[in-house]
Amino acid sequence: MTIKLDFQTVKNLKKPGRYTDALVKGLHIWIKPTLSKYWIFRFSVQGKQHNVSLGSFPAVGVSEARIRAEEAREKLGQGIHLIKERRVQKQDTSVSKPTFREYALACVETKRAEWKNQKHGDQWVYTLKEFAFPVIGEMYLDQIETKHILEILDPIWVKNTVTASRLRGRLEWILASATTRELRSGMNPALWRGHLQTILSAPNRLKTVKHHEALPYKEIPEFISAIGEIGTIGACALEFLILNASRTGEVIFGLREEVADDVWTIPAKRMKAKKEHRVPLCKRSQELLAIAKAMDPDSRYLFSRNGKQLSNMAMPMLLRKLGKEATVHGFRSSFRDWVSEETDYSPEVAEMALAHTIGSKVEAAYRRKDLLERRRVLMNAWGHYCHSLCNEGAIGA
Repeated sequence: MTIKLDFQTVKNLKKPGRYTDALVKGLHIWIKPTLSKYWIFRFSVQGKQHNVSLGSFPAVGVSEARIRAEEAREKLGQGIHLIKERRVQKQDTSVSKPTFREYALACVETKRAEWKNQKHGDQWVYTLKEFAFPVIGEMYLDQIETKHILEILDPIWVKNTVTASRLRGRLEWILASATTRELRSGMNPALWRGHLQTILSAPNRLKTVKHHEALPYKEIPEFISAIGEIGTIGACALEFLILNASRTGEVIFGLREEVADDVWTIPAKRMKAKKEHRVPLCKRSQELLAIAKAMDPDSRYLFSRNGKQLSNMAMPMLLRKLGKEATVHGFRSSFRDWVSEETDYSPEVAEMALAHTIGSKVEAAYRRKDLLERRRVLMNAWGHYCHSLCNEGAIGA
């Protein structure tokens, strides 16, 4: 069937078969029984017909397909046999072309420069090594098909939806990059919209997003007493984090040079809101810093082992060891709940202590001020509450 092809026409074609473009001789769109659509340039050499693939739709649009068909026709006019040319090209590239494993790891290294946190790169590598490489690691990029992507995703799509969804996005990006570098052609087999979307359940329908599990604030004093008896550098760091309602990255990357007297100044580059944050330290927080320094005197970090910063798993592992289902980040919620339910401190002071981004104009006015002294009173009160089961004289205020 010969028709004038445009994007909408090709998109709406549902009947399998071959449709000939009315504008460019030899250009066809082939629709397979699966409704996958491929551009084909058909030509004759010495009375024998041949077909050359020009890519899949919609990855290759109508205009691009026509350009590729015209280029192929020009080569024919120059006496170039397109089929033989393709065979030579494949032979030339088969030796040097990378496997998926090689290319994916190179992609991760390229992207590391744009990530603010080293952990992002580590997460990419972990999910690729754990789930993707066993299936497609040793395959060439142009060999990977939808069935391979499904082999990777199917086992984890329902039981580990968040990880599976992120992995799919990573696979799509890597394969899209490979297409850009002409290491593969055709539709991206990891594409979600209009492709895997028709096979896999929507991630947001499978699982409700779980927020960081928080230890109820009424259990904090008993928990503080328990970790105080452990005495490890990880326990010190976790207690310090709880007392200051801090984030993990703020603590494990904290430097001793950032502390002056009883104020810890966290630089903007390490803050989520990208604004410098001053933390008033209660006496127990200062004691913890002194203990950590005695454990590792020559280190530049607040908490370290042999001069090296703590792993971001040090504190979660301690929670697991103590049989707690809570997350480290959840202690910030414990603090916020305590302020709301047990004190008369104003919400803006609590939000400032958490270094949250201020929404309203009224609260933003407080942001321009530092409220350091008001926060000092609040954090001292929080410290007293956390250690209410401990010897009061040993911790101070």
